[in-house]
Amino acid sequence: MGSSVALFAAGAAIPASAAPTDDTATTFAVLAGTLDIDAAATADLGTGAPGADITGSLGAVTVSDTRAAADASWETSVASTDFTTGGATAPETVLASEVDYWSGAATATTGTGTFTPAQATAGAAVPLSVTVPITAFTHTGGTGNDTATWAPTLIVNLPLDSQAGTYTGTVTHSVA
Repeated sequence: MGSSVALFAAGAAIPASAAPTDDTATTFAVLAGTLDIDAAATADLGTGAPGADITGSLGAVTVSDTRAAADASWETSVASTDFTTGGATAPETVLASEVDYWSGAATATTGTGTFTPAQATAGAAVPLSVTVPITAFTHTGGTGNDTATWAPTLIVNLPLDSQAGTYTGTVTHSVA
């Protein structure tokens, strides 16, 4: 019986030695999105008499930068049509250049970099233009994604010869 024990031990497999470490090549992708701007669809600035100023907010403007870029810089600009009333047969106009714009400070931001209003205070307000957009807000530096929201104000400098009516125009914000 002693010899069978020896044979059994001699026929048993010896376990292989395990490697102490092993590597797994691992990948993932960061998706690049877009650079977008969103502004209120409508704004009612209020009322005023000829020769007076009407001051009102355009509502929130938000830039969302989801480009996941190494340099997440962007700049927004704003332009306007003239403001008209009276219809096609007898239009009355308040020129875009008689309406001042000021961005004010950001109401919210996310991400890295520097967020800068072009007109931080009412004293820095600048006239709108039909042909030459003005800078509204900028973001410099930073990486990855970011957002900025501000609530710009318009100051309508009503001319003394303004006629009664509801004036309508379009203020357009762009980002690049």
